[in-house]
Amino acid sequence: MICLTRLNRAGFVSLALIVLAPAAANAQDVLRGTFGGSTARWDGVNFGVQLGLTNMNTDFGNSTSALVAYSLRNTEVEDQFSPSSWTTLPSTTTNSRQYGAFLGYNWQWDQLVIGLDVAYNNTPSLQTSASDTISRQVVTSPDNVNNAVTITAQSSIKLVDYATLRARFGYSMGQFLPYAVLGGAVGRFNYANTETTTNVGTPPAGSPVLPFNTTDTESNSKNNAITGGVLAGLGVDVAVLPNVFLRAEWEFIAFAPVGGIKANINTGRVGVGVKF
Repeated sequence: MICLTRLNRAGFVSLALIVLAPAAANAQDVLRGTFGGSTARWDGVNFGVQLGLTNMNTDFGNSTSALVAYSLRNTEVEDQFSPSSWTTLPSTTTNSRQYGAFLGYNWQWDQLVIGLDVAYNNTPSLQTSASDTISRQVVTSPDNVNNAVTITAQSSIKLVDYATLRARFGYSMGQFLPYAVLGGAVGRFNYANTETTTNVGTPPAGSPVLPFNTTDTESNSKNNAITGGVLAGLGVDVAVLPNVFLRAEWEFIAFAPVGGIKANINTGRVGVGVKF
């Protein structure tokens, strides 16, 4: 009875191995990239969709400089101490999900793969703001007037969406294609800046200069402001079927200042694409 049971178990295991052998072989073929050859082919057209998380670092430090310079135009305090160059606002960081699509073309020589791609990405909630006040007292010459300068500033920015044009440099390793990217980006931003500058002047006793107290408010804003940027990144494509691949990558973009505001973004994303 014991022997019969053992024989039945052995027969079942053998049968299972026979049934599963083709599936195991197919899985091994997929992992090794055989699909009719020793390595996956990456040349040709490819397109797909992607989803990621973006972190935006924003430097508002001198976003209102031009506005302050206009408020203090033709004054000794601006000529001698340049309050418009003072760092009024801090830097901030914020996060948002993003989604988009890409279209590209690859050329392959043995294991070397070079490609070009374009992509569009939407960032529905990538926005941030800052507000602060800075006060300084300076004495202007030749009248030795004490100037108590106070600047109150507010700035906000939102990255609506952006497009990229990238060159990809990859090395095929079976089903895996690790790569680096370099390229350019064009971003669409909404921004707003406001500042109020107050200057209270107190001349020394006996001076012919009269005391003064001036306040001026300036602002600027724009929706759909376009600015360019440069990008770099790393990624890997993984072939899961002869014409289907998964993608994982990191991308960094530094945008040119827009409205006096500097922004750069770091993105981690995953995607799925087809090639033919």
